[in-house]
Amino acid sequence: MSMSKRVAFRVHGEVQGVSFRYFTKEKATSYSLTGWVKNAANGKVEGEVQGSEEDVQKLLKDIDKGPTHAHVVRVDKSDLDPVDGESKFEVRQ
Repeated sequence: MSMSKRVAFRVHGEVQGVSFRYFTKEKATSYSLTGWVKNAANGKVEGEVQGSEEDVQKLLKDIDKGPTHAHVVRVDKSDLDPVDGESKFEVRQ
């Protein structure tokens, strides 16, 4: 089993009001990832994701595209230390 990786992401573009958070949660759950996603200030979406390197990369690729009505301009990513005790991926308010 590969080491756990955690990445913070901030998504720029038309990403609020297009079910971006729920799209991200659905994809993350399908890859058995943990973490969270929320709407941020200035119309951005941000979150953190944790799991195997391969599955984290799959989710980040999905986020680069976004759901059908989203228009992703840029995704900023940065590595974080893994967090113990998370059991699911959640949408935060």
